[in-house]
Amino acid sequence: MLMEIVFPGDDRVEAVADGRVIATDQHGAAPSPFELFLASIGTCAGIYVARFCHRRGLPTDQLRIRQRMTMDPATRMIERVELEFDLPDDFPDKYRSAVVRAAEQCAVKKHLARPPEIAITIAEA
Repeated sequence: MLMEIVFPGDDRVEAVADGRVIATDQHGAAPSPFELFLASIGTCAGIYVARFCHRRGLPTDQLRIRQRMTMDPATRMIERVELEFDLPDDFPDKYRSAVVRAAEQCAVKKHLARPPEIAITIAEA
């Protein structure tokens, strides 16, 4: 797995993965890297829930996830992320707890629970 990070100018930084460009910046023209990181938590859970629903023929057009983050004011680090699902009124009761279990399978969440080592080096000329 390889991703290339490029610098197109100003404070813009882009990740190129499988021919797709993921743009970031710090001025609001694109999400900041940290916003993308936080969004990856909720969207990853959403992918798992969407798959769960699609496999059972359940619509997802009215399903919503509200993601709340709590920050430690002293360290300015996120100390808690809450995902709250809004399910449609007609969502089958028998699947409500299964939706939570599906969201808990999120790969981003699993990697945060067991974070990878991050090594930073300089390439040899």
